[in-house]
Amino acid sequence: MKKNLLMLFFFINLIGFAQNQYYEIRKYELPFNSSEDKLHEYFSKVLIPALNRYGVKNIGVFKTLGDPIPKEIYLFIPYKNVSHYGNILKELSKDKTYLNSRKIYDGVPESKKVYNRYHVSFLTAIDGLPKLIKPKRGSNLFELRIYEGYSEDAVRRKIEMFNKDELKIFDDTGLYSVFFGEQISGPLMPSLTYMLAFESMEERNTNWKKFSADPNWKRISNLDKYSNTVSDIKRTFLIPLKYSQL
Repeated sequence: MKKNLLMLFFFINLIGFAQNQYYEIRKYELPFNSSEDKLHEYFSKVLIPALNRYGVKNIGVFKTLGDPIPKEIYLFIPYKNVSHYGNILKELSKDKTYLNSRKIYDGVPESKKVYNRYHVSFLTAIDGLPKLIKPKRGSNLFELRIYEGYSEDAVRRKIEMFNKDELKIFDDTGLYSVFFGEQISGPLMPSLTYMLAFESMEERNTNWKKFSADPNWKRISNLDKYSNTVSDIKRTFLIPLKYSQL
């Protein structure tokens, strides 16, 4: 009996360990010439510490490279699983420390609003990379790529391509993966999103050339089962903010 209980405990923990992470990506669009202070203060002193208390680690905050108009701020939040996300929403709704700390942010008047809108995408990590990899120290440039598919099956086949072959080629050629996720809610569906980390644009350009020339990539990219998997690519270069945990 004791042995059976130990085996059951082992398998329950094994299942929990194997669960794929669940990612929330928020893109905040800021008004022209707006003050960002209240938004960054809320993220760095209120929201992120609260999420950390409930077991959320490696929260990323980024600005887009250059000086686009409107300016955009990206917030990346990794959850252990979908239940973790639901539990945190419930806990934050009654967390007095969090609710009291965000009163200044909630009190910002409409005339001084810190953002116009924010858009949310939810992703589930693919099996080939079920948990994010925290980038190495000195990663100053992040590349966020969205691969749209013309159908759900196209995205499924592209994910299979990553799981079976392409992730290894990324690793071999210096395309340092942070996360890969299939979009399950939000705009641009069906699609998958992933993030890469580099020390510089020069390193990024050099390593993408290595990838393009890799014989294994050339082989799998010509397989019929992976044809027409990507109908459009959207790419954004991001710079981590000082208080980002990635």
